[in-house]
Amino acid sequence: MSVRPWHGPLAQVQRSGWLARPLVTSEAALAGVCLYFVAICNGGFWQAAVHDGASPGLLASLAVAVFALHALLLGIFAIGRALRPLLAALIVATAVGTFYMRHYAVLFDVEMMLNVLHTDPAESRELFSPWLVLHVLLQAGPPLLALGWVRTAQRPWRQAIATRALFLGGMALLAAVAMLLSSQGIFALMRSDHALRYRITPGNLVVSTVRALTEAPEPPAGQRLPVAADAARALRAPGQKPRLLVLVVGETVRAQNWGLNGYARQTTPELARRDVVNFSDVESCGTSTEVSLPCMFSAYGRRHYDKAAIRSHESLLDVVARAGVEVRWRDNQSGCKGVCDGTGIERMQAADAPALCDGDRCLDDILLRGLRARIDAAPGDLLIVLHQLGNHGPNYFERYPAAYEVFKPACRTAELSRCTPVQIANAYDNAIRYTDAFLAHALDIVQQQDSHDAALLYVSDHGESLGEYGLYLHGAPYAIAPAQQLHVPMVAWVSSGLAGDLGLDMQCLRARAAQPTSHDALFHLVLGAFDVRTQAYSPALDLFAPCRRGASAVT
Repeated sequence: MSVRPWHGPLAQVQRSGWLARPLVTSEAALAGVCLYFVAICNGGFWQAAVHDGASPGLLASLAVAVFALHALLLGIFAIGRALRPLLAALIVATAVGTFYMRHYAVLFDVEMMLNVLHTDPAESRELFSPWLVLHVLLQAGPPLLALGWVRTAQRPWRQAIATRALFLGGMALLAAVAMLLSSQGIFALMRSDHALRYRITPGNLVVSTVRALTEAPEPPAGQRLPVAADAARALRAPGQKPRLLVLVVGETVRAQNWGLNGYARQTTPELARRDVVNFSDVESCGTSTEVSLPCMFSAYGRRHYDKAAIRSHESLLDVVARAGVEVRWRDNQSGCKGVCDGTGIERMQAADAPALCDGDRCLDDILLRGLRARIDAAPGDLLIVLHQLGNHGPNYFERYPAAYEVFKPACRTAELSRCTPVQIANAYDNAIRYTDAFLAHALDIVQQQDSHDAALLYVSDHGESLGEYGLYLHGAPYAIAPAQQLHVPMVAWVSSGLAGDLGLDMQCLRARAAQPTSHDALFHLVLGAFDVRTQAYSPALDLFAPCRRGASAVT
C-alpha cells in the first residue's frame, strides 16, 4: 500500500481499494472534530438559545463562532503526536459531560468542576452506570473510529508551524467576524441567560477545569489568616455546667420537602413530637457542599462572599477552639472542605459498624456511635459537628434502611430520568424520614446526658432539584439557582438549663423562627451560644440574640 506524497493543505485519499484510509492534514482533523462538537454535542445549548429567542441568523453566527473558538483553542495545544490523544480524550470527556448535562441538567462551571475534582471514589461509583457507558459508546464511538481511521500527513516542521499559524489566524478571524456580525444579539443573549455559556461543550469543560486547577491552593491550617483574634469566653458564675452544642450539618435536604415547613407529606414525624424550634425560611451559602461548607463556617458568609478570603482565613471552629471550647468534627461525608483542618476530623469507618455500612458508604447512625462517651469525657465546653451523608443524590434509595421506605414505589436507580417524578420524590422523602429519625436519636443522646447544658442545631448545607425546570441534583450557579437548591431546613433544640444560662426566651425564639435568615447566622449563633466575646460577633445575625434577656447576651 503506497502513500501519495504530500502536496498541500487539502485532504488526500489513498485509492487502493474500498478500505482506503484518507490522508488529511492535522488542521482538517481538528476542524472535523470541532464540527462534530458543534453539530452533535451541543443540543442543550441550541435548545436553550432557541428558547431564549435567538433568530436563525443569530444561531448561524453562534454556530460559526462556537466552531471557530473551539478550533482556535484546540489548535494551540493539539500539535504533533499530541493531536490524536488530546482529541480522543476530549471526545470521551465531552460524551461523559453531555450525559450528565442531558440527564441531570448539570452546568459545568468552575464550582461544578471543583466538585468533580474533589469527589471521593464512593461518590464517583454512584454516578457511574451502564447507561453512561452506552451513551459514551454511542456518542463517542463513531468520531473515535473516524479519528483512528484517517491518517495525518507528515510535514516538515517549518511547514507545519506555518500551516498551523495560518489555521489559528483564520479561526480567530472567523470567530471575530461571526461575533461582530451579531454582537448585539450574542451579548444580549448571554446577559439574559447567564447559564448559556456553561452549556457550550466541550469549551465549558476545558475552561472550567483549567480555572479550577489554577486556583490558588488553600494554605495549610497553621498558616491561615486569623479571624477574631480577640475571641475569649465571658466569665461565668461558679458552679455553672459547661455547655454543649451538637451541630448537625445535613446534606442535600431542601426546605420544600421538610415536614415541619408544612409539606403535604409528614417527612419529619419524630421532630414534630419534640420540643424543637423550626426555622422555616433559611437560605444557604451555596448550592454545593464545596461552596456552602466553607462559607457557612466563615465570618464572611454569603453577604460578603469572597471565596479566596474564606479559604485563606480561619473558620468558626478555629475561633471557638482558640477561645477554649473543645471541638470535634465527625464525618460521614467527603470531608470538611478545609473547615476543620485546624481542629481535626474523625472519619467514620465501615469497620467500626459493619452492619450500618455497605461498601464505602455508611448510614448516618454511625455518627452516633460513641457520641455519649465523647460528651461525658469532655470536662468543659464542647462543640461536636456531625456531618451527614443525608440525602446525597442521585442514589436517594441508598440513604435509608428498608424500614424507612414509607413512600412507594421509590426510584431505585441513579438514572433519575428513568424514574417518574413521583418515584424520585418518594425515594428523596424516605431519605428525609431517616434524617428525621437520626436527629431524634441524636436529640435523645443530648437530652439524656446531664454533664452539660446542651443544645442541638440542625441545618442542611444546600438543597436539591428533583426535576423542576428540568434540573436534577444541585450545584447550579448561585445567581441563577432555583429556590429548591437554596432554601434549606434548620431546627434548634435548647435545654432548659442552657436557655436559663443564656437568658434565652424560647417563646420569643419560636415567634421569630418564621423570619428570613441564612447560613450567615451560624457563625454568630455559635459564638453567642458559648458566650465568646469578639469584635467579629454581630448580634444582628445571631438568631438567639434578640431573645436573650439582660446582660447575659454577648456584646
